[in-house]
Amino acid sequence: MISFNKPYLTGKELGYIKQALQSRHVSGNGDFTKKCETFFEQRYKFRKCLLTTSCTDALEMASILVDIKPGDEVIAPSYTFVSTINPFVLRGAKIKFVDSSDESPNVDIAQLESFISEKTKAIIIVHYAGIAVDMDKIMDIANRHNIIVIEDAAHCIDSYYKGKPLGGIGHIGAFSFHETKNIISGEGGMLVINDERFVKRAEIVWEKGTNRAAFFRGEVNKYGWVDVGSSFLPSEATAAFLWAQIESLDKIQEKRKKLWESYNKGLKKLSKKGKIKLPLLPDYSTNNAHMYYIICGSLDERTELVKHLKENNVQSVFHYLSLHKSPYYTDKYEGADLPYTDKYSDCLLRLPMYYELKTGEVKFVCEKINEFYEKRDLVSA
Repeated sequence: MISFNKPYLTGKELGYIKQALQSRHVSGNGDFTKKCETFFEQRYKFRKCLLTTSCTDALEMASILVDIKPGDEVIAPSYTFVSTINPFVLRGAKIKFVDSSDESPNVDIAQLESFISEKTKAIIIVHYAGIAVDMDKIMDIANRHNIIVIEDAAHCIDSYYKGKPLGGIGHIGAFSFHETKNIISGEGGMLVINDERFVKRAEIVWEKGTNRAAFFRGEVNKYGWVDVGSSFLPSEATAAFLWAQIESLDKIQEKRKKLWESYNKGLKKLSKKGKIKLPLLPDYSTNNAHMYYIICGSLDERTELVKHLKENNVQSVFHYLSLHKSPYYTDKYEGADLPYTDKYSDCLLRLPMYYELKTGEVKFVCEKINEFYEKRDLVSA
């Protein structure tokens, strides 16, 4: 079976975890945490980075930092994972779901401004598959209406918009190091603060609402409870795992990009024939090869293709279900139909993508997809 995902281990993870344990500083914000945060701040010029236990926790911190209260409105795509939305719902926000575009699963910017009201507090942008939304347009809208932009950059490590790293353009960004991402720590995430006004408070929220970090830097002679917060820090073992991955980031990215290009080459003919749609890569966005997906013609077609691939020992998966139609939110949703969100929910299919995947295996997957559509053509003929 060619699995959909296989977490990659560089070989250094256990050694670094042992080193963290031997340091006797096993809780968060130790040497490995600082090394990871410094790396991201220096390489991508992020203003401030804080490792978290998950991307979900990073987004929960963001919801606290922008002071979401009951009755506030937050604009977000419906085609995303529930973690994008949950932190804001937990604080009482009303979610205004925006449709995807006809060209890609990313949000339809042309619709976005019509959702803004005097209650709008924040806009959440998801860069699906690490492919950038047009952030100049987003920031222009946000600045004109004095709205905070939060980038859900879970898919986005090492991906850029016009030379700027994703997650570093909005006021706040959130990354994931879940085992399905390009670099991993099992579970794990990171909050990126790009707006100076949130930096000091972010560290307090991160440290359970205390000024503990300032105490350890010698800035105060004791620390106490000064704000709301929670236990968002990962352990040093998690940070040590991540550091091993960071050291191999460039190698991992080079391999994943080759695999992505192999998929694109192997499926191009089907795309030209109009059988499937391939990922659209705008000229303002780089490709970090987080995933490779195709868009089938219908739900039935995708279901048949998944079955065909499984019969040939290839595991493929569909992705997000429309959040505005979810069991939890459907009776709360007051907006119009979101046809493109529903189209991607029904028709998008993710193909195997991980570091140890072989080029020959990618070719095999492409052959089986081509074979599937050739058989369909024969049947319809």
